[in-house]
Amino acid sequence: MKKFLYGFLILVTLIIVGILVVLNVDPFDPFEPLYSENCAGCHGTDMMGVENSGPALVGSVLTGGDSVTEISRSITLGAPGKGMPAWSDELFEEDIRALAIYIAERRVDRLFTDFKVDASLTLPKGVVKSEKENFTVELVTDRLDPLPFSIAPLPDGRILVSEKMKGLRIVSQNGEISELIRDTPEVHDDNFELILVWGWGWMLDVELHPDYENNGWIYIHHTERCTDCVLPPRSMNRVVRGRIREGRWVDEEEIWAPGEQYYSFIPDVAAGGRLAFDESGYLYISVGIKGRSNFHDIQDLSTPYGKIHRVHDDGRVPKDNPFVEFELAYPTTWSYGHRSPQGLEFDPYSGELWSTEMGPRGGDELNLLLPGRNYGWPLYSKGLDYDGTPIEYGKQLGIEFDLNDIEQPVVDLTPGPAVSSFTLYRGNKFPHWENSFLVGSLRATELYRIVLENNRYVRSEVLLTKLARIRDVEVGFDGLVYLLLEHADGGQIIRLVPSKDQ
Repeated sequence: MKKFLYGFLILVTLIIVGILVVLNVDPFDPFEPLYSENCAGCHGTDMMGVENSGPALVGSVLTGGDSVTEISRSITLGAPGKGMPAWSDELFEEDIRALAIYIAERRVDRLFTDFKVDASLTLPKGVVKSEKENFTVELVTDRLDPLPFSIAPLPDGRILVSEKMKGLRIVSQNGEISELIRDTPEVHDDNFELILVWGWGWMLDVELHPDYENNGWIYIHHTERCTDCVLPPRSMNRVVRGRIREGRWVDEEEIWAPGEQYYSFIPDVAAGGRLAFDESGYLYISVGIKGRSNFHDIQDLSTPYGKIHRVHDDGRVPKDNPFVEFELAYPTTWSYGHRSPQGLEFDPYSGELWSTEMGPRGGDELNLLLPGRNYGWPLYSKGLDYDGTPIEYGKQLGIEFDLNDIEQPVVDLTPGPAVSSFTLYRGNKFPHWENSFLVGSLRATELYRIVLENNRYVRSEVLLTKLARIRDVEVGFDGLVYLLLEHADGGQIIRLVPSKDQ
């Protein structure tokens, strides 16, 4: 009865604000009718082509290229010599881009309605060969809760792991899992499921202080749930630090907490929730679209939503934060206009802060985070909204802007793989991956290696495919790459180990 009441009240509320569309939980693909009406007659409803008419669009090479931009160009210009008309006079530009995204998604088995939450999970056997390094995949543990969020390798080889609705554990070097660490911030197991599991009051990222070996500080990013609010529940991001002693969380100090006035009924899938330290000991905190909706409050500098925040390691506000002298601005804001930040990492070699961010239908991004910059949401995105319309919420908000003032992604990941966390490889076990971005994905269940030069995209490769929803990617103190997998049958930690067969 409790679950039904939660579900009914929450669903009614979320429908009012349109959150079902925002969080991508509609099992019907709104782009399909556009394809059926305009393309299926020649290319088939399954995109496998029609004899004596149009070629296959999946499982074949597209002569005009297979990126979203190239497919859009092919639709726009057509191929008159091959019997394909130009569609520029028949379809709006946004309709052409919607078709291009729809086709590109199916070419890489990235269906809009398939979240891969219970897809079969089989780890690769034998040597996995890639462009620069060959490796094997080893299982560390498969005994985690189905919904883990973060891992933090420890200097002694153990691994801290956070589970969204359970708390914090330690995994030993041989894969044994500890009991839950006692007295960590409270989490809630609502388990309200509408394709994806929703909740309010989750454990999110866990991060070690840069001087952890001397001071023992561990930082937890979680969502604090109100204790006396009526249904539906409300929550908001909060960061604390503490130490683990004899299986207990002790010495807790609050580092960053916006306050009860910012509690939101938007589920914690929109919370962001990552942490990163820079070389000077500043802590960066990502907060997603936890405001009134996916587009209200994000461009408002007086709120904490849709922002990357920066504080000292003890929570003090740095005096050189970009908006600290603006009277109404939230003082910890570092950058704004963020939708769903999924990864956050600082590169000590370049002194740069990076993030991965999930867009709507397309528009997943790898971003270089610069102080005071606007990253566009909800004014602009390279993706489309879930109904196929351009991202133009600025019109509803009455915000005029110059596109030149919007910081563009360094890498545009469209069609969107549902990008998740990432790491910059710095280690001695995979020397040919040095400086590479190792990027995870959720819907695509793939691990990518992305190479930049002078902060410009050079190339990428898929290291692992058809794996599982990759929730976190980390490099251990041993130089190995660790992946945290989210799966309905249980969460797993695996590691990539260099192969002697190079």
